[in-house]
Formats: sequence, structure tokens, C-alpha cells
Amino acid sequence: MARKQLRVPPWVAAAADAASWCAALSLVALLLVCSLGAGGAGEPRHPGGAVVRGAALSARPCEEIYEVAEGETLHSISDKCGDPYILERNPHVHDPDDVFPGLVIKITPSKPR
Repeated sequence: MARKQLRVPPWVAAAADAASWCAALSLVALLLVCSLGAGGAGEPRHPGGAVVRGAALSARPCEEIYEVAEGETLHSISDKCGDPYILERNPHVHDPDDVFPGLVIKITPSKPR
């Protein structure tokens, strides 16, 4: 049995081609804007939006919910905040050596900063 071929007018094909290009360019623009706006996922930020590095990192306040910054360990956080029981209060941390930037932990700070 022979199939009947459907003829598509040239303007429909041109419109579909233009629409696919617009969608592709929009997706690329969205990805670019999102990647530039992130500012680095692993960089700790000051409440004002500034990136915190160096000496300012050690001056970061110790709050009950704490986000681990790059270069920090459970030991350094414990020393800074005065909480020796970080591992016991965070059952989602199975290995004290497996701490990474962005990890959220619960602490009980005893040293005001």
C-alpha cells in the first residue's frame, strides 16, 4: 500500500526553523545568566552578598545552622565555635573526613564571635 505524502508549505518549515533557533538561543542565554549569577556555589557569602575569604572566613559568626566553607574541617569549626560534639549532632555526616563546602551542619556555639 502506498502512503500519501503530506506536503508542508515552505513558510511552515521556515517558521519551525526560526522557532527552533530562538528556543536554542534562549536556552543558551538562560544557562549563561544562571552560571554568571551563581557567583560560585562553594564560596561563602557575607549577608551583604560579598564573598568571604581569608581572615574574614575565621570571623564568620557561629550560628546554630552552619554552612561549611571551603578549607574548613569539622575540627576547625569545632575549635572556632567551641562545639566538640558536631559529629554527634549531625547523623547525616558519616565520616568526619568527608566534609565539603556547602554542607549544612547543626552546631551549638559556645564562643560568641
